[in-house]
Amino acid sequence: MSLSSPDLAFAFDAAGWCGGATILPSPNFDVRPDGLVVDLLVIHNISLPAGQFGTPHVADLFCNRLDVDADPSFAELRGLRVSSHFLVARDGALVQFVSTKSRAWHAGTSSHAGRERCNDFSVGIELEGTDDTAFTDAQYDILSRLTAALQDALPLTDVAGHEHIAPGRKTDPGPHFDWLRYRNLLAQHRSQGGALTPLRFPVGT
Repeated sequence: MSLSSPDLAFAFDAAGWCGGATILPSPNFDVRPDGLVVDLLVIHNISLPAGQFGTPHVADLFCNRLDVDADPSFAELRGLRVSSHFLVARDGALVQFVSTKSRAWHAGTSSHAGRERCNDFSVGIELEGTDDTAFTDAQYDILSRLTAALQDALPLTDVAGHEHIAPGRKTDPGPHFDWLRYRNLLAQHRSQGGALTPLRFPVGT
């Protein structure tokens, strides 16, 4: 079954791994603080080198195997230890690097609704792309389906872009991310898959 199939439905096992995703475990994670509820979804964009798609470099970065000599722009990434829970490629392929039960290192210095350290209580999804490029139909489809599955597995209440939790420091997913389209697709999947509480979206989106 292709990732664009209308019958595709993601589901999570008890360990926080998503059926239907390619699993590439990252070493860049740790334990979430006790007692915190995972209620925030953070959307990012990423490409390595910037603006080039379909390369293995994002996965290599998250798995600490990036050849920093492969491109001059990678020099600034030397020694960097980052990750995200998920990556949605341009063709809709879904990769999971960190269990949703664990804390991925995607948000950095950040705050949401008066709470700092968003990594503690969030799930991070990277979309392969840039601030200056429209995202693909397949990415919106998979992102909305994945979000619905995450709502089923976790007590999510809010979704935000990296730009919203780190304003002035980050700009992704950027002006080409269509929040209304994402919201409408998610509503469709909610109605198909059962009643889920609507997420709160950033003001102005």
